[in-house]
Amino acid sequence: MNELIQLHLLRPGQQATIAKINGNGALRRRFVEMGIVKGETILIERSAPLGDPVEYFIKGYHLALRKEEAAFIEVSLLEGENA
Repeated sequence: MNELIQLHLLRPGQQATIAKINGNGALRRRFVEMGIVKGETILIERSAPLGDPVEYFIKGYHLALRKEEAAFIEVSLLEGENA
């Protein structure tokens, strides 16, 4: 298994599998409601001109997260993706 890294560290075009969701309470529940669950594949689409927020593609829809929120999500890069 690949090394786990925080979601906000990935670059546009990279694809990863969600491995762990940190945080608790309302934030964790919000992630689950948005479809951010362990085992899902997530694609980093692009970032805003100043770098925050970042747009992701998961479960057939586009999702924008701030870097501080994405830092709670740990992912594993899919094979063939550059770190």
